[in-house]
Amino acid sequence: MRFTLIIIAAIIAFSGGQAIAQDEAKQSQGGGDLRAAVQNPVGAMYSLPFKFNFDYGASNGAASFLNIQPVIPITVGDWNLINRLIVPLIDSPGEVSGLPSIPNPIPGDGATGLGDINYSLFLSPAKPKGAIWGIGPSITVPSASDKELGSEKWSAGPTGVVLFQPKWGTFGMLARHLGSFAGDSDRGNVSQSLFEPFVNYNLPNGWYLITDLIITANWEADSGDKWTVPLGGGVGKLFKIGDQAMNARTEAYYNVEKPDNAPDWQWGFTIQFLFPK
Repeated sequence: MRFTLIIIAAIIAFSGGQAIAQDEAKQSQGGGDLRAAVQNPVGAMYSLPFKFNFDYGASNGAASFLNIQPVIPITVGDWNLINRLIVPLIDSPGEVSGLPSIPNPIPGDGATGLGDINYSLFLSPAKPKGAIWGIGPSITVPSASDKELGSEKWSAGPTGVVLFQPKWGTFGMLARHLGSFAGDSDRGNVSQSLFEPFVNYNLPNGWYLITDLIITANWEADSGDKWTVPLGGGVGKLFKIGDQAMNARTEAYYNVEKPDNAPDWQWGFTIQFLFPK
């Protein structure tokens, strides 16, 4: 699968959309501005991100990913229930290790299609004081259209996030652990931890700098292949297409620690539709 047409359309939208000036970016969103809401993983704002990733340097060749990640918040009294879904579309040339969406890959000639869908539910205070936090369950469904694109296991575990939003931006950490409890007995068990430290530094006119490190530990792998640790970052901006508020960002990361079959580095970008209340 090659996302060429979608990529071209996204680039045109990002470059040609009407920019949101800094004073326009400040909209009512839980007492903060729109940019702060975008940078909050448990913010009570509907959004629809399309996240594209392209991996390079793996022994089997490059791989492409499109994660569709709708966020649906529900407010109940003093609490927010934040529903987050990750629907991955994958084009993989063969076994690629160190990926959150394929925690126990198997050798093969490659495949294209749907990966395993992940759902997380965060319980978070509607009006936090100081630290913003959320905690809840996460479950991965063996929905992959090809055995090479998923684990063929049901997996579940806890997830949580804590963050702070000083005047200059946002910083925090999201964590998750998934362990398999059912599925194909011929496939390896899933025991994967994910740590995601993130920092956003805000610039004028809706621009911001970002680093968003997705660190994974596959506890079922051999000792030298357990960890994937990237370093890098990128830049993002709020803008508009007509009346539609948008967020776009592009990032690149190099894996300083990785399994043998993992990519050396990856580049990606996100196009996000925003629907403030």
